[in-house]
Amino acid sequence: MDYKSSGVDIEAGYQSVELMKQYVKGTMRPEVLGGLGGFSGAFSMEKFKSMEKPTLVSGTDGVGTKIKLAFLMDRHDTVGIDCVAMCVNDIVCAGGEPLFFLDYIACGKNIPEKIAAIVKGVAEGCKQAGAALIGGETAEHPGLMPEEEYDLAGFAVGIVDEKDLITGEHLKPGDVLIGMASSGVHSNGFSLVRKVFDMTKESLDTWYEELGGTLGETLLTPTRIYVKALQAVRDAGVTVKACSHITGGGFYENVPRMLKEDTRAVIQKDSYPVPAIFGLLAKKGNIDEKVMYNTYNMGIGMIVAVDAADAGRAMEAMRQAGETPYVIGSVEAGEKGVTLC
Repeated sequence: MDYKSSGVDIEAGYQSVELMKQYVKGTMRPEVLGGLGGFSGAFSMEKFKSMEKPTLVSGTDGVGTKIKLAFLMDRHDTVGIDCVAMCVNDIVCAGGEPLFFLDYIACGKNIPEKIAAIVKGVAEGCKQAGAALIGGETAEHPGLMPEEEYDLAGFAVGIVDEKDLITGEHLKPGDVLIGMASSGVHSNGFSLVRKVFDMTKESLDTWYEELGGTLGETLLTPTRIYVKALQAVRDAGVTVKACSHITGGGFYENVPRMLKEDTRAVIQKDSYPVPAIFGLLAKKGNIDEKVMYNTYNMGIGMIVAVDAADAGRAMEAMRQAGETPYVIGSVEAGEKGVTLC
């Protein structure tokens, strides 16, 4: 008897590493020391010595049950982007620059081509964020997971000078709220999505005119990564006073996290177009509007607060970075929370 007979194929692991190397190579930054395959990843902090108080910021997350769609559609090269996005978008909310990322893939059976496709997506997400894919782990779990399934999670580390941390401390009534468009459902609320729609290949391959594509393609669209847009706003000389990544919990849970006491966010629901997928989801699932805004991003993936005088410059910087921004509301004095009207 050997390890392979128990369900763990070491040779497949070696093959996976060889296949993914081409993707990992494209994410490298000058600070990365050593190559893929060591016991740990090394990253030089030399260039950050010029910061007054260099401060590390980190984020960790997974893709959640959206990954079930990847199984059904046999499409594995996009969920890695979601995984990176969920981590690095949190880091930029604090004003940080993502430096490096590590992934963890747990699978029932190591199929090298599938693992390489997953890592291809992770690498693409890292390139969009400007972060190095510095390491990772693929763990084969026979008997714990079905052979055709896997789970994906990741961890990112970034840096910011302490004086540049985005904390909401200087938020004041009259500040403008700018929302950047999402690419769709992103990577939250898929347990409800899977209750509303039949999770079959036939259902996911169904074309919807209002979506301009199939249901599966629309739902599997990767989460947008807002790193370069936030960096562009900073480079334009605009101070971001507060920032919120609209993830699980939608507007009602995430927007208050960017506010300080005695400030309230007032958001106009008709200030931007809501993607058709959310209307279809609400209609087919008979989901109340408040539940939708308390579960999904509803078309806005990131919200930033800036001084009213800086709104124009901030939005132009976002556009130059490839994002679609909207003025969606403002900050008012009042009990900490959010009003949608």
